[in-house]
Amino acid sequence: MEPNKEEESSVQDEAVDKSNFKNCNHIAFYRRQKLLHPGKSLYQALLDSVTLSNDSVKLQIINEKNKVPLLVEIYAIESNIFRIKINEVSSLKSRYEVPDVLIKEPTTQRLSLSQKEAGILVLTCASEDRKLHIIANPFQIKLESKDETVLSVNANGLLYFEHLQPPPKNRSQNKEDTPTDSFQENQEDLGLWQEKFGSFLDIKENGPSSIGLDFSLHGFEHVYGIPEHAETLLLKNTSDNDAYRLFNLDVYRHEIHDKRGIYGSVPFLLAHKPNRTSGIFWLNSSETLVEINTKAVMEVRDAYQSVNGRYAICSMQIFMMSYLFLGTQALPPLFSLGYHQCRWNYEDEHDVKAVDAGFDEHEIPYDVIWLDIEHTNGKRYFTWDKKKFHSPQRMQELLMRKKRKLVVIIDPHIKVDPLYTLYSQGKKKGYFVKDRKGQDFEGICWPGTSSYLDFTSPEVREWYADQFDFKTYKGSTDILFAWNDMNEPSVFKEAELTLPRDAVHHGNWEHREVHNLYGFYQQMATAEGLIKRSGGQKRPFVLTRSFFAGSQKYGAVWTGDNAADWSYLKISIPMLLTLSISGISFCGADVGGFIGDPEPDLLVRWYQAGAYQPFFRGHANIDSKRREPWLFGDENTRIIREAIRERYTLLPYLYSLFYRAHTTAEPVMRPLWVEFPKEQETFAVEDEYMLGNALLVHPVTEQEATTVNILLPGSDEVWYDFRRYRQLDCPGTLKIPVTLESIPVFQRGGSVIPLKTTVGRSTEWMTDISYELHVALNSKDFAIGELYLDDGHSFQYLHKKEFLHRKFTFHKNVFSSSCADEIGQYHTKCVVEKVLILGVQKQPTSVTASFQGKKRNICARKSEMEAKVKSSCCEDQRGVSCSWSDYFLFI
Repeated sequence: MEPNKEEESSVQDEAVDKSNFKNCNHIAFYRRQKLLHPGKSLYQALLDSVTLSNDSVKLQIINEKNKVPLLVEIYAIESNIFRIKINEVSSLKSRYEVPDVLIKEPTTQRLSLSQKEAGILVLTCASEDRKLHIIANPFQIKLESKDETVLSVNANGLLYFEHLQPPPKNRSQNKEDTPTDSFQENQEDLGLWQEKFGSFLDIKENGPSSIGLDFSLHGFEHVYGIPEHAETLLLKNTSDNDAYRLFNLDVYRHEIHDKRGIYGSVPFLLAHKPNRTSGIFWLNSSETLVEINTKAVMEVRDAYQSVNGRYAICSMQIFMMSYLFLGTQALPPLFSLGYHQCRWNYEDEHDVKAVDAGFDEHEIPYDVIWLDIEHTNGKRYFTWDKKKFHSPQRMQELLMRKKRKLVVIIDPHIKVDPLYTLYSQGKKKGYFVKDRKGQDFEGICWPGTSSYLDFTSPEVREWYADQFDFKTYKGSTDILFAWNDMNEPSVFKEAELTLPRDAVHHGNWEHREVHNLYGFYQQMATAEGLIKRSGGQKRPFVLTRSFFAGSQKYGAVWTGDNAADWSYLKISIPMLLTLSISGISFCGADVGGFIGDPEPDLLVRWYQAGAYQPFFRGHANIDSKRREPWLFGDENTRIIREAIRERYTLLPYLYSLFYRAHTTAEPVMRPLWVEFPKEQETFAVEDEYMLGNALLVHPVTEQEATTVNILLPGSDEVWYDFRRYRQLDCPGTLKIPVTLESIPVFQRGGSVIPLKTTVGRSTEWMTDISYELHVALNSKDFAIGELYLDDGHSFQYLHKKEFLHRKFTFHKNVFSSSCADEIGQYHTKCVVEKVLILGVQKQPTSVTASFQGKKRNICARKSEMEAKVKSSCCEDQRGVSCSWSDYFLFI
């Protein structure tokens, strides 16, 4: 059943007028809460109600006007984290509590009553250097660490809680309940029971239900986080009608420097100063507005059920939140760290074959080619267009021989067609989101009339995961991976191009309560499907556009529909940094800009930037001109080739960084202040960043730039040009000349970076290519680094501890290689062929290689000449774990 012409959707349907999206004044709960002005809170704590248990403190607070009590629960958690929950003591019905985001319930610590006086309780943690003050009237909570007030809750009296009510027709009709003209006007203005936006009407069965609360982060001026916005790294002060919005939406060519929400939401805010980093995480999946003032007071106006507060003492410890509760970045398969080539759309199998051959012809490595919606049979996902892709398995076999992969798009909307198996099964099983009347919701998207799978249901997710089985997904192979797009979810011709807020999900929850989780759940189900099809053996790769806190557990994220413009290249850096410090390390922006046609120099600069960012994909719109890397002249092809090849030589370092992200939650790409937490000049820097702790990268984002100003932080730091091995004269802000050839990259003294000595056509071609180590000495002639290695595709590193983790150290003129994790057991043929030691101050008279008591003396000189060293293997119970260097270079 094909849609008629009026029903067909084109890209013009998506390129919408921005007036189709709400600003703050359009949002009723924001208007209501703005009527509450800062001052004395209406709430007071009933200290006689306080109860202490082994895991929490509970007390009631009461609103002086309506006399309705609320229950406050406070938990002290390891790693300097506090959790606060606020809920009704007695509610009309339960409020939505976000499931599945936390990987476990936090381990709590007992709070003890240390002081009680008129109107104040003081509670102490086990460590005794953390105290919690509960002030009765007006109600307020203060958190102290080592006698310093770190965080105050409700200091501005903006605690706001709307109580669920029965529909008006079910309430007693006395004089006070009888609607009047003024009552009707007031309800329409404040959106109590229904809310209009344009021609759309949102019905609220139980009336208004929002909650607001203010937090004061004391002594902070620099605030970060709460993605996703096309905004600066440093969050700006807000004014009325200018709050940061967290509400996942399909915004085509999103505006730059706009606080309205776009594709994803992570309600995690960070504040940093030289001696402390604090954070606030709100576990809520409904629409959120965040206001910030110059004193770093955060006012959150949102339909909230619970709030989680946390703070930490040092900048890296802040990332323990992901490690302990949200889950760390999934360790990606190695191929996914290579280069990805995408377009809406590669036309057919012949086109795929030609593009694949083009990379080989021009000696440009790549790992993955992507297919957008046109590869399907009429936008029916899990199918193939039989004319254009008549032999999909054969096409994949050809890619497989080249050791490459395929990614296909799989959106959440399902074409309404009784002959389409996915739709008919979903319809029969009742797996689609319902409208408020209980019927399957139907909206318009790429296939025409579509229904939307209810991924909030565990049963639906399990069924959806089964669709990736090779027997079910005809034409798929184990080199096919997935791309979840349009999963905010996007619904054309609906309010704000998404599902109505009064649509109904599993458990009878309205869409307004689960909205920001929709894409999170689709990616979860997709990742599980790819794992299940391999019998639990192989790691999945899933890219998603929509996301929530914890999405890092399931794959990668990209910044959505950007444009081929210098301003989008520039804003992509703070966008990616914000995602990274919010827990999502595997992130990237479409190289070249999705919309429009990039000028050659813009495309070159974007490739150079993307090569030093976590996710590296070139992508283009259906209306854009073809832009494979070799289509812009020989010189530009050469420079792009070099940028991509640099990426591939860097893969051992990148993969090791992802292992750190996976095991410790450290971001792969990080703002300078994370590495230099006491250097105030780094706090607002967003045009350069650290890749791990060893590389400083400064993409060139201005057209025809001949110089860039670069901050090399740290008065005691030593920095080296990454390509020329030259030590920079001194740290600080330097004006560096640039050409189109490359972007500035610097290695930090004190680090060791593992690289591949050469590149192959894809990551799999490089398995046995040897390593070289770049050892950059600091001011104390010391350096340390690591190399993580496993098979690159399976879970054997986890289940059978089949991995290799080496630590490299240069100290007191001795360079050593040791085992960083004795548990690992992995055999590799790979050797370390070359070691470059940067910053040697004195001509070495000799070099001695030593292993298991055997020594070899080697002549060497301080130059760029190679002093050959005889190779010898380091073998133990784990097999061949490393090799001594074949070459030493002293520079």
